[in-house]
Amino acid sequence: MNNGKGFFDYDIGKAFAGFSFPNFDVESVLASQRKNLEAFTQANQVAVEGVQALAKRQVEIVTAAVEEASAALRDLTAPGAVDEKLAKNAELAKAAYEKVLPRPANSATSSPRPTATRSASFRSASPKASRSSRISPPSR
Repeated sequence: MNNGKGFFDYDIGKAFAGFSFPNFDVESVLASQRKNLEAFTQANQVAVEGVQALAKRQVEIVTAAVEEASAALRDLTAPGAVDEKLAKNAELAKAAYEKVLPRPANSATSSPRPTATRSASFRSASPKASRSSRISPPSR
């Protein structure tokens, strides 16, 4: 059937030599792919710059946190009265709390933060309803 020739013995170029593709411009296809590659390269460059900026910012944040912790530890371990150390510790705790959870700018209330409340839909759901809505495993 194949006259003793293997697949790699055939010249594929000769087999398709008679076919022509009308209105097919190889140069325009190559130019468009070149533009795609340039856009992909530029997008990757922007992504790398973003990751580098993020890493730089994270290093700045960690460095500042370590410096603050070192200063706080130095203040707390310095010789002094117990009352002063307790006051300093309370001051550091308050500063850390305010830094992590700052007060809203337009807060007119005397309370530093609003209290968390459950939503009405969560409160109205009964335990029985939530148990009955569970999917039970198939019986064996």
